[in-house]
Amino acid sequence: MRQESDILVDNFGRTVNYVRISVTDRCDFRCVYCMDEEMQFVPRAKLLSLEEIAIIAEAFTELGVGKIRITGGEPLIRRNIAKLFRDIGELDGLEELLLTTNGSQLPKLAGELKDAGVKRINISLDSLDPDKFRRLTRVGELGKVLAGIDAAEAAGFEKIKINSVILKNRNDDEILDLVGFASARGMDISFIEEMPLGVIGDHDREEAYYSSDEIRADLEQRYSLLPTTESTGGPSRYYRIVETGTRVGFISPHSHNFCDSCNRVRLTCEGRLLLCLGQEHSVDLRQVIRTHPGDKDKLKQALRASMDIKPKGHDFDLSVKPVIFRHMNMTGG
Repeated sequence: MRQESDILVDNFGRTVNYVRISVTDRCDFRCVYCMDEEMQFVPRAKLLSLEEIAIIAEAFTELGVGKIRITGGEPLIRRNIAKLFRDIGELDGLEELLLTTNGSQLPKLAGELKDAGVKRINISLDSLDPDKFRRLTRVGELGKVLAGIDAAEAAGFEKIKINSVILKNRNDDEILDLVGFASARGMDISFIEEMPLGVIGDHDREEAYYSSDEIRADLEQRYSLLPTTESTGGPSRYYRIVETGTRVGFISPHSHNFCDSCNRVRLTCEGRLLLCLGQEHSVDLRQVIRTHPGDKDKLKQALRASMDIKPKGHDFDLSVKPVIFRHMNMTGG
């Protein structure tokens, strides 16, 4: 049985047992809600090495974290990324190793990831129309993502979930089609409200905002939705579609704030431990791990201390310019 000092509990009594780790801020897409068109990426010398990430992941698991999700940017473009998955997948105490990806690299890597212990994958898919998909991703090819979904299905992961960010007058007319796509493949789908991280030039976020309540109303024109207490340990609120059995999630940082039950922290690719998605409270773990190489106790001490600055929640407001200047690709999904 773990001692109280061996778990991470913040000042609001929330136990942190879920860590999202970004391994790169780079991506082979340029999604309009995630990045500006012209981006400056972290110099490679400032990135955490894969070995440093594995050490930090191990320290987290020794402090009661049972769920680790690897994110980006696009995590699967990081060189030798399969080794990191294998190293983390072997950690004692880890219950789930997860991945969020745009799917483009899955035809090459799906089998290796499954063998490394990845149980569930979230794949971003915002449109089923090739032209609209290119508009939303700036450079992405829908066919590559669909091939990646096929590869993930063939690899046999426990769960594959589709993630869709819905923007008004961009792809809100595809909500039913996206649910139909997920239903036909026996997959869950989550709809995500756009998060105001970083300055973007593509659109006015307040004008493009499409709430979870609007998405649910669109779905109820065709389907019957039953609320469910099911959870995957993240921020989604789930419903079951009576007609298909499909589980539909809503991630609603604006319309239904989920901060009270937050069990997550995020590690950026340059080693900042972000204590909140929408605040700048952070700890420089790169500095800790490089100042005290091989000293896992120092690292765990820093992780425990970070709980003192985890804020109660974010203060997203679409009517004002972002006060958080890091983009979503820097935040880690």
